Amino acid sequence: MNLDEALSLIRPIPDYPQPGILFQDVTPLLSNGQAFAAVTQQLQKYVQPGSVIAGIEARGFIFASALANQVESGFVPIRKAGKLPFTTIAQNYGLEYGNDILEIHTDALIENSNVLLIDDVLATGGTIEAAIDLVQRLGGTVYCVAVLLEIESLGGRLRLTTKYPELTITSLVVS
Repeated sequence: MNLDEALSLIRPIPDYPQPGILFQDVTPLLSNGQAFAAVTQQLQKYVQPGSVIAGIEARGFIFASALANQVESGFVPIRKAGKLPFTTIAQNYGLEYGNDILEIHTDALIENSNVLLIDDVLATGGTIEAAIDLVQRLGGTVYCVAVLLEIESLGGRLRLTTKYPELTITSLVVS
């Protein structure tokens, strides 16, 4: 299966999790082994030697951990508040339908780690910005953000490139 066929399996769900939000459901893509492989093979192009792959809860986890396994790299989970069992640092952030908190273990990275950050969707950029801030607070550098889908009209790319002008952002689909 080619990448375009794989990405065509993402289905929009109107009014989820609340009215006015068009949720992008990646579960049909994930349930198709060839589609899932096509996406992780594409993401592999953004892995630098010696880098660590971080994924944002929840769907970013899936792609990041599969990719980390594929390239034999470390995987770092960035989770919602209260989900990690060890000492954490936290970062508040806003999204298009509310506010939340992300956390990372304090020992998740070694100083000067280069990090490929993966999530499923780039919308307003708030979630990804919070994840980048957490990585930086631990002494790491996010060199690239890779997402499956970017919702261009919500301005997330502009938000991130304004704050982090050296950051590479790649989206497999822009809508």
